[in-house]
Amino acid sequence: MDKRITLADKLKSKDPSVFNMLVGFDGFVDEIIHVVDKRQGPRDYTRVKTISDFAKKIDRASGLSSNIEFVPIKSKIGGNGPIMVNALIKHHPQITYIGTLGYPNIHEVFKSLVDQANVYTIEKYGDTQAVEFNDGKLIIGKMNNLVNVNYDHLIKIVPEEKLINLLGSIDLFSTVNWSMLPYMTDIWKNIIQCILPNVTIKEEKPFMFIDIADPEKRERHDIVEALDLLKQFKSHFKVVLGLNKKEAYDVSVHLGLFSQNVIESKTLKEVNQALYDYLEIDYVAIHPVDRSSVIYKNNYYEEKGPYISEPKLTTGAGDNFNAGFVLGLLLGLEPDEALLTGMSTSGYYVRNADSPTFADLNKFITDWANNKI
Repeated sequence: MDKRITLADKLKSKDPSVFNMLVGFDGFVDEIIHVVDKRQGPRDYTRVKTISDFAKKIDRASGLSSNIEFVPIKSKIGGNGPIMVNALIKHHPQITYIGTLGYPNIHEVFKSLVDQANVYTIEKYGDTQAVEFNDGKLIIGKMNNLVNVNYDHLIKIVPEEKLINLLGSIDLFSTVNWSMLPYMTDIWKNIIQCILPNVTIKEEKPFMFIDIADPEKRERHDIVEALDLLKQFKSHFKVVLGLNKKEAYDVSVHLGLFSQNVIESKTLKEVNQALYDYLEIDYVAIHPVDRSSVIYKNNYYEEKGPYISEPKLTTGAGDNFNAGFVLGLLLGLEPDEALLTGMSTSGYYVRNADSPTFADLNKFITDWANNKI
């Protein structure tokens, strides 16, 4: 029997609302943008469809000038943390979110979080222009407010005693968008040194999920220092690192696992195994556009996904994969099944510009198995 059918049957007996989660620490307001190729009238235009086409358009302007028209499509909830939480709240768990949602007042785009999660806002939000194409997106971020997100500022809003209580009662702790939070490594160090010694170690450890986001602009020594810290969380958590393909390949070079001139020839399995061996954490997951993989207990799993060539929305697809993947782990699914719940969550999202409910997720998996999507 198709494992997706088996998975859909298994999910019918699961209840995702029983979980307690803590997620942080970013927050952006995303403006989704298309680039005009040709305009047929005041309201009609054709899009620049691919990043390579956009690059050619820019290259033609070298030494000259060019007028490039952006069309704002909509503003939406942004930041790895808020988007991930916005997907998870569809399953009605108890969630606490700590992030940069506006200070002192929370921006209206985060209303769904405020209505359905326990929210602490610690600073003004960042701004993102997400320029979308069929084959990817360019994220143009304004993160000047996020430089104030440090440990001292965090505990002024959420005192250490509160953090101790929160981390002692959760099934999932997720800390994401390391690359755009300059003091995130220091926050991790303080959690390890000041918070975790006061948190009782559970027999069944909760999950800790980390998404460092695209680290290209960060220095190599910063990346190495941050990733070397992750194993120190294993005393209290089952530690999970999630990466997209670009992040995984870039990070493996930064860590000295492969040289730049050979990395592109390495398979997904080779890169995943090298990262897993180096990091010494519980799970390392990688999600390219058309598939995903994970290593757990030195066993490698890879599954193909429900690829779509012309998605309705791509910004947030990776965060939806993360939400669906950790949901699968929380539900006690096998690693390959968690990959399927991750890809089904993101697959639903890019087709509908919204995250699936638990019933939507189950139906999507069934329809995917029956070639109905």
